[in-house]
Amino acid sequence: MSRVCQITGKRPRTGNNVSHANNRTKRKFLPNLFKKRFYIPEEDKWVTLKVSSTALKTINKHGISAVLKKAQDKGNIVL
Repeated sequence: MSRVCQITGKRPRTGNNVSHANNRTKRKFLPNLFKKRFYIPEEDKWVTLKVSSTALKTINKHGISAVLKKAQDKGNIVL
């Protein structure tokens, strides 16, 4: 199960933990993902997507149909 948002394309990033003594060790920054079901009234069906918290805010603002259309144009999602 990959940790990638299907709407925004966010994925894990790498960086460093920096100690008080300025020692650096590698770490991962994971996106804040949720597995969520959405109802699409135009197609009269439910879809399950793995979305980030940012994508949830975008869906609430613009609607699921508009966001899915834009994500398909960018190539992030295939339904």
